[in-house]
Amino acid sequence: MLQEFFVQATRDSRPGSIAPAEAQALIECWSRFTVQAITWEVLQRALDLRAAYPRSYWDAAIVPATAAGGCNLLLSEDLSDGGRYGSIDVRNPFRQLA
Repeated sequence: MLQEFFVQATRDSRPGSIAPAEAQALIECWSRFTVQAITWEVLQRALDLRAAYPRSYWDAAIVPATAAGGCNLLLSEDLSDGGRYGSIDVRNPFRQLA
């Protein structure tokens, strides 16, 4: 979801937004990590997930992208903590532990 990072980080209405060149430099820095492409299969599964649950496309797309990348744990503040989508467990990294 690097494109989502770029859009949100550079949005003029966002407090603390950064310049497009700075966002691009960060994205290029992250290229040393494995980046999961939005393939046709990921897109189709995201659209199916969006239809099944009241989620935005971007929230839905991260689930099949996680699976395609070989991961089974997704850290997200937007999806329900403790949720499960197939083989993907969702945890909110900002949730207070009791």
